[in-house]
Amino acid sequence: MLERDREGNPAQAFSPDFYLPAYDLYIEITTLNQKLVTKKNRKARRLVELHPEINIKVLYQRDYLQLLVKYGLERPSQLADGTGPAKLDLFPEPRRGSGGGAPESAQESA
Repeated sequence: MLERDREGNPAQAFSPDFYLPAYDLYIEITTLNQKLVTKKNRKARRLVELHPEINIKVLYQRDYLQLLVKYGLERPSQLADGTGPAKLDLFPEPRRGSGGGAPESAQESA
């Protein structure tokens, strides 16, 4: 839950697409138009403001295509310039001693 109205009803929520428990990492994938990408980025930033203990990465269309090429699901020609973006660091070192994931309230909103 990112925001509530005056009566306490949900006014804005955000549910990332995936949670990777081994990395204590939430993933949001967006390949949509720029207006929606901006909105998702804003929500991801707000989530971290409210819950700084949460790790979230937003993957864009170029990141998605890079993963498809990396795992042989698409040809490199799918990437705009044929080389792709810089290496995507999707999987940082797993957190140690984090207690096994995000707080219960964050898991409910995700």
